[in-house]
Amino acid sequence: MITISLRPVGRHWGTISFASTLYLCPILDLLLAEIPRKLQAELRLGLQEALVNAAKHGNNLDPSKTVVVRFSLIDDQYWWVISDQGGGFSPAPEPELDIDPTDYLPPDEAESGRGLCLLHQIFDQVQWSRKGTELRLCKQLENRPRLSLGR
Repeated sequence: MITISLRPVGRHWGTISFASTLYLCPILDLLLAEIPRKLQAELRLGLQEALVNAAKHGNNLDPSKTVVVRFSLIDDQYWWVISDQGGGFSPAPEPELDIDPTDYLPPDEAESGRGLCLLHQIFDQVQWSRKGTELRLCKQLENRPRLSLGR
C-alpha cells in the first residue's frame, strides 16, 4: 500500500510512505512527477538506490515496516528525506570536494557499497541522521533566469 499526501507547495512538504518492497516504479514516478525532464533519469537512479537501501538494508524487506519519503522544492533545491524503521547505519565520512569520488568505491569483489558513491555523484548534498535511519538528499537546480531590472 502507498500513502500519499498533497504535493508540496511553497515550503510545504509532500509525503509518500510504502511497505518495504523493491517494486519502486510507481513510487519513483510519483517522486519525479514535478522534476524537470532533463534531470529525471539521473535522479531516478539516485532515488532508486536510496529507496532500495531503506527497504532492503534498513527494513530487511519486512512488509510490516514502512519507508517514508518527504519531499519539497525549497529555494531552487529539490529535497528528499527518506526514513526507514531499521536499526540504523553508520556511513563513512562525506567525500572531500578535491578527492576523486572513485576513491570511495569498495573493492571489486564487494557485494555492496557502490550505492553510497553513486549518491554522492548524483546529489549535491547527502546527509545521514545521527541514528542512521534517515537520509537527506538535495539536488540544486541550475539558477533560474531572472528578469533584468535594467532598461
